[in-house]
Amino acid sequence: MDRPRRTDAGLAALAAALVLPVTLGGDQAPGVLEHSTGVTDLGWLFFAAVHLPLVWRRRAPLTVFWVVAAIAVLSMLAGFTGVFLVSAPLFAVYAVARHRPTPHLWAPVAVFVLALGWAWVTSPPPTPVLIGILSVLTATALLGLSQRRHQDYRRQQLEHQARTAATAERTRIAREVHDIVAHNLAVMVALADGAAADPANAPDLLAKTSATGRAALADMRRLVGLLREGEQPLAPQPGLPDLPDLVDQVRAAGLPVELHQEGLPDKDNPGIGLVVYRITQEALTNTLHHAGAGVRAQVRLRHTDTEVELEITDTGAGQPGDGGHGLAGIAERAAAYGGTVSAGPAADGGWRVHARLPWEV
Repeated sequence: MDRPRRTDAGLAALAAALVLPVTLGGDQAPGVLEHSTGVTDLGWLFFAAVHLPLVWRRRAPLTVFWVVAAIAVLSMLAGFTGVFLVSAPLFAVYAVARHRPTPHLWAPVAVFVLALGWAWVTSPPPTPVLIGILSVLTATALLGLSQRRHQDYRRQQLEHQARTAATAERTRIAREVHDIVAHNLAVMVALADGAAADPANAPDLLAKTSATGRAALADMRRLVGLLREGEQPLAPQPGLPDLPDLVDQVRAAGLPVELHQEGLPDKDNPGIGLVVYRITQEALTNTLHHAGAGVRAQVRLRHTDTEVELEITDTGAGQPGDGGHGLAGIAERAAAYGGTVSAGPAADGGWRVHARLPWEV
């Protein structure tokens, strides 16, 4: 028996146990709560039969209610009445309210009220007893409805969180794909152009093109691994220690780049380090794409105890952009860590990308 079924079986047993003392005592109660002074074997059969369907109340609440109601009617027709013929249907009504849409509740409630009316006509109970049963019926139905609505609200919250997480993950992977593909393609194109323009150095430039392509393939395999359930990244993410290699790669592609770093941290912050690396990568890639010949670039990284300031400038005539995906991506990266990024023409000509990021270890 699975866990929900065991829980429901326990609740069915509890429902029986709550009215067992009254049933064993054989005390007379007027009207709808009345039962025989001595419970016979057939009476105990009805007592067990009316509680047994409650084991399946979660899986088929409507069916369980109708079965319980039918057994209760048979019990009364056979002359066996008692509190259990009220309590068991109440548990069944709660199950319908808890596990089925609200319109499904009206028929069970109507049947319950009609049964009370029939009992009132045939053997009128005291008014307080009737009012008490109707009050308990109302409270039971409202409790079930409240629990179901709370569950629906919680489920909607979880679904919203799952959709938000999936969207964030797709955005993150899209940024990674853009950064890797755009940068490596730009470097490979620049190296290939350099090989065509300088046949003497073509073998070396083509070797660097091949190495760049293999590195791009390795990064793409890592990203594909992220999309496969259960797989982990195949390589660590780049960070501040990898900036010199990035600059060397861009320099080898034909763009003169200077790197200046001030106040390097004693400890690394992988998240901020990745953001700094990607911003630098995107800015230098755009310079390769758009700045033209004879352009120089400069990367300045200044680190303090509380923040990182990054500035990438070039001497080109400006950058028309790439449709906004690259700049939007690095802005999203920075915002995720409480930082800001701006990009635009520099005061003395060329293009400037500037970022500030809080630093926490």
